[in-house]
Amino acid sequence: QVQLVESGGGLVQAGGSLRLSCAASARTFSGYTLGWFRQAPGKEREFVAAIRWSGGMTFYAGSVKGRFTISRDNGKNTVYLQMNSLKPEDTAVYYCAAGYLATWGNNYDYAYWGQGTQVTVSS
Repeated sequence: QVQLVESGGGLVQAGGSLRLSCAASARTFSGYTLGWFRQAPGKEREFVAAIRWSGGMTFYAGSVKGRFTISRDNGKNTVYLQMNSLKPEDTAVYYCAAGYLATWGNNYDYAYWGQGTQVTVSS
């Protein structure tokens, strides 16, 4: 069983930055991919970024590449999403997810989800 708790959302002006955190708990994360997804009002949930817990390989959606950075702290069992140069279109509820041997952006591969944290970017 994996439990995920997100934090760090809020209101920020366009061009600003936020860092989201995902505190994760499990017996082991070996083989897991931890990812961030987001869902804007009236839109489907979309992939943002993901990281392999073992090895730290990362993958990003094209819309955030170069602006967002995903990282993990093994000692704290926490995954971070540093978001820079935020745009109004980044406004969404951001979810942390975990999946064993998950394909990067396939949300069906992620069995565990957090409750989400709201990010609002004003223009």
